[in-house]
Amino acid sequence: MKLPNGYGSVYNLGGKRRKPFAAVITVGWDPNGKQIRRTIGYYKNKKEALQALADYHNDPYDLDSSKLTFSEIYEMWSGVYFDDETNRSTRKNYTSAYKFCSTLYNMRISDIRLVHLQSVVDSAECGSDTLKRIKILYNRLFSYCIQREIVTKNYAEFVVLPKFERKSTRKAFSSDDIDLLWQRSKASYTAKIGLILIYSGVRINELLNLKKENLYLDDQYFEVTKSKTESGIRVVPIADKVLPLWRDVVSVSKCEYAITNISGDKFSDDNFRRRYWCPLMQELNMNYVVHETRHTCITLLTTAGVNPTVIKHIVGHKSAMSLTESVYTHFELQPLLDAINSI
Repeated sequence: MKLPNGYGSVYNLGGKRRKPFAAVITVGWDPNGKQIRRTIGYYKNKKEALQALADYHNDPYDLDSSKLTFSEIYEMWSGVYFDDETNRSTRKNYTSAYKFCSTLYNMRISDIRLVHLQSVVDSAECGSDTLKRIKILYNRLFSYCIQREIVTKNYAEFVVLPKFERKSTRKAFSSDDIDLLWQRSKASYTAKIGLILIYSGVRINELLNLKKENLYLDDQYFEVTKSKTESGIRVVPIADKVLPLWRDVVSVSKCEYAITNISGDKFSDDNFRRRYWCPLMQELNMNYVVHETRHTCITLLTTAGVNPTVIKHIVGHKSAMSLTESVYTHFELQPLLDAINSI
């Protein structure tokens, strides 16, 4: 259906956006006779976008971007930033951060200054991670506005976060709990993966991104080619006791990745935690996060008297690694296998 001249238009931005349809109206013409257009908003489908155009014409409102509020900017930005492929935890983190900004919701973005942003951070009753996310959200929104010439200055970069004392809450699996995992691994796919994590020390994302082409079961090692740190790129030995578990788990895969969900498809980090790890912990009456498998491996290696430099090479841990260790030390596979087999 063709819309009347001057009525406005609806178009699809493309991609896998959460709100891919934009509703746009013409608010005037420049000296060259070119239309000056303004976006009303972004919508999930064409029907909603057309309804927004109709609502605007029934009751026209000022679309001057300088009058857009913090909450309106958030809606516009999230409509572009989030799509169907956005990690669920990422969306949740931004939504959580936004909830702490309620005092800013109705303020015009052009009126918001450092004192307003800082006030939210100073009064928020939350942990350091959430405060960091609030500042990240600030930066995202102001960058969005600067790109569209809604504001000219990013006050978010001057927000100061309080200093927190980092208190380590990580704990290693007890020997009894490791034994319980071994018992459950006879029937549990997730328990097998849990033991693979404990006896390798890899981060969960390193394991889930491992491709079959980088896995050498016959030689008992695999290569981490994608990691959060440079020192994380490494060769990891496969302990004798978990080699059968590796073979069982890899046999499920129907894709290029070695460790997959039970259907044989690539795991996402979030899916593994929610659909596999948390139910296993509940079933076994345990309270460990996935990262504590890595901490357990380090603890077991340390207790077994393994050389600290060898431990760092196995788990890809840069902390306290000297220049000599990080640059000049190279290990053949056998000492790494000996180390991992000692636990």
